[in-house]
Amino acid sequence: MRRVAREEAFQILFEYTFYEKLNEDTLELMCLSSDMTDDDRDYLKCVYYGVAAHYEELRQIVAEHLSDYTLDRVFRPDLTVLLLATFELVTDVAPLKVCINEAVELAKKFGTDKSGGFVNGVLAKIVADLDKIRAEHKF
Repeated sequence: MRRVAREEAFQILFEYTFYEKLNEDTLELMCLSSDMTDDDRDYLKCVYYGVAAHYEELRQIVAEHLSDYTLDRVFRPDLTVLLLATFELVTDVAPLKVCINEAVELAKKFGTDKSGGFVNGVLAKIVADLDKIRAEHKF
């Protein structure tokens, strides 16, 4: 189920935000999950490698769409969700509404009481600029 794969992606990307280094061992262990299909494993790898390859670009996109915040003040789980969702939106990995809904649910699960609303607000701004972002950033 894609939700399981998305949660796995969140977790391994959360780790990435600390070290900014790929962890093939963790990825391999996550891919062994019996709850994931081959498509889910492909999704997990696509998102993990994609976010890692475009990490600074994604951080820049998120930073440009924050109001009254700087990137270093964003709660790390919220930032991780935003990086994941921004990658999905820019690359069209998932339908727009699914991407936003799943991102908000991840933020609620792994963030604070305010994380869902915060993530939703930032993603709404990113969606409003999505055509411009896609034109400027080639993923």
